[in-house]
Amino acid sequence: MKNTRVAVDVGGTFTDICIMDEDTGAIRIEKIASTPDDPMRAVMDGIEVGQIDLGGVSMFSHGTTVATNALITRNLPRSAMICTEGFRDVVEIRRANKEDLWDTYKDVAKPYIPRKDRLTVRERIDAEGRIIEPLDEAGARRVGEILKKRDIKSVAICFMNSYVNSENERRMRDILREIMPDVTISISAEIMPEIFEHERFSTTMVNAVVSPVVVDYVSRLSDRLTAEGYTRDLLLLHSGGGVMTPHAVRDFAARLAGSGIAAGAIASRFIGNLCGYPNAIGFDMGGTSTDVSVSYQGESRITKDWYIEYGFPIRFPSIEVLTIGAGGGSLAWRDEGGSLRNGPQSAGAYPGPACYRNGNDVATNTDANLVLGRLGTTLAGGKLTLDPALAEAAVRATVAEPFGMELHEAAEAIIRVANANMANAVRLLSISRGYDPRDFALCAFGGAGALHGAAVAKELSIPTVIVPLNPGVTSALGCLLVDIQHDFSDSFMKQAAETRPEELEAAFRRIEDEAMAQLGHEGVAENDMILSRTVEMMYKGQWRSLQVPAPAQITDIDQLVEEFHAHHEREYNYARADAEVSLFRVAVKAVGLVPKAELRKHPVEQHLPEPADKRQVWFENEGHETAIYQRDDLKAGAMIAGPAIVEQFDATTVIPPGMSAEVDEYFNIRINTQS
Repeated sequence: MKNTRVAVDVGGTFTDICIMDEDTGAIRIEKIASTPDDPMRAVMDGIEVGQIDLGGVSMFSHGTTVATNALITRNLPRSAMICTEGFRDVVEIRRANKEDLWDTYKDVAKPYIPRKDRLTVRERIDAEGRIIEPLDEAGARRVGEILKKRDIKSVAICFMNSYVNSENERRMRDILREIMPDVTISISAEIMPEIFEHERFSTTMVNAVVSPVVVDYVSRLSDRLTAEGYTRDLLLLHSGGGVMTPHAVRDFAARLAGSGIAAGAIASRFIGNLCGYPNAIGFDMGGTSTDVSVSYQGESRITKDWYIEYGFPIRFPSIEVLTIGAGGGSLAWRDEGGSLRNGPQSAGAYPGPACYRNGNDVATNTDANLVLGRLGTTLAGGKLTLDPALAEAAVRATVAEPFGMELHEAAEAIIRVANANMANAVRLLSISRGYDPRDFALCAFGGAGALHGAAVAKELSIPTVIVPLNPGVTSALGCLLVDIQHDFSDSFMKQAAETRPEELEAAFRRIEDEAMAQLGHEGVAENDMILSRTVEMMYKGQWRSLQVPAPAQITDIDQLVEEFHAHHEREYNYARADAEVSLFRVAVKAVGLVPKAELRKHPVEQHLPEPADKRQVWFENEGHETAIYQRDDLKAGAMIAGPAIVEQFDATTVIPPGMSAEVDEYFNIRINTQS
């Protein structure tokens, strides 16, 4: 019987393995060192360490950083782009904007495909989709022969106005396949059919350059799993919050560029819903960065404005995650104005914080927490020993002496600055989006999330903090909680007042037929298919659009317009009911349901647990004798009064004075910040 589910989340330092028994909901975890030169080695090592019988695995889900790392390091195969004559530099010109408007010396990164490999052919289609000039096939063949001589591995075909008529792009692809049958080809009309040429060209370019890397990795891993006894499809987490099969990866490889950070957002949404909080803020704090996400009414916020490197957008729908440089290894420093700062510079995994004994002498958040007594002297079940003397020396040299502070005052200052940075990140994804943090729960996870979660929540007046059972591998858990998901869209540019319901319905039907065919090809039964519609709309004259949910049967355009006004009011705090509204795009999210095992539920009996130890811990520059609990000793119903520390293999939870906590039926720790 296949009754085991496995999720593997590959990070820069560690690879996390989450193993769930479908019958009981019991979860066990493994954590091993990542192998950046070939991530598959760590995946297979984790399977071996976890003693996983792949023949008994019903689902193997994988969050991977392969695409992200390939783009960051630019360790990419040689690729080419073929454009309409006169438009080879669209991806170089971009939007002529800069990440830092005031830094005139900082240049935007170069395109992933250099200019010498961006070639052109003659063809022209107008904005209405009429072919003004057919593809110059002789020129197309010359370009193909040039690329063949250059041993190009992947090609992006990006023609002007192909989003309304893809005939010339498809013909160019057919010619290339005759000349270079083994090359990977991405055409913009299929990757991103939208009017904005830079965003369309950029997304197609990214898809082309990562495709050979990702497809090679996925194919090798899938074949290895099959050889070891796994009989189902390998499921790969993508940026939109679902999973895709290796078949889908071949066409949309760039969707895996946001794979890693999406897992944590999915897990926090699930845990929030499980605990009765459909409004939840994900707070994933690791060693070098913190990822913040928001789910509202049980659904994650989705964005299409994201990138790995600024200037080259990837317009596939993605869970909106804000990442800042704040983690356990973030360095404290003094700026030119004499103010204390924290991050984004980091000591990283090596040399790491000063207390790791690897030669770093600059104070980090980990050192400050150790000085304050919030961390014990060992981590990871005793595998890592921390040196309090080195931590104290670093805090004195970095902050206490330059600022004239006492030791504990300096450590507290480091933590306060870090917490303020993270609280500001939460504000950017909540208050600035029209959400009140007081209406949310904060789900704190990652190696350091539970250390700082209560303090960040207090600063934002968030009433509840949820700390999952295994905070350090919560992202891997997220890989177990997803369905197969694809996003399909098409341009629909028309004034709302001039649109008939049957026109819009026909546009949706075309996309839904394609979506159902894709899910069917992946073995999803029709009863397990869920299609949800959205329409992107804007006020006439605008160029930024908003997604509005659309009903399963379009009967009234005015109802969609009213819904758009309401969305605009919430997002931007104003609406113009008298203004004309334009339709921009129709989109369908196609979900293929994957059976899900439930987490184990335990009987709740309220009780006061006995602490395993006590030590002096500093809060607000005052020492407190603080109870220390071991997470494994806490059963459902355990009630804890702050100040208290809960230690476990993969995380430490801090419950400050004046707060209380309770262990729920799923062994989550729920901290009440307003006790």
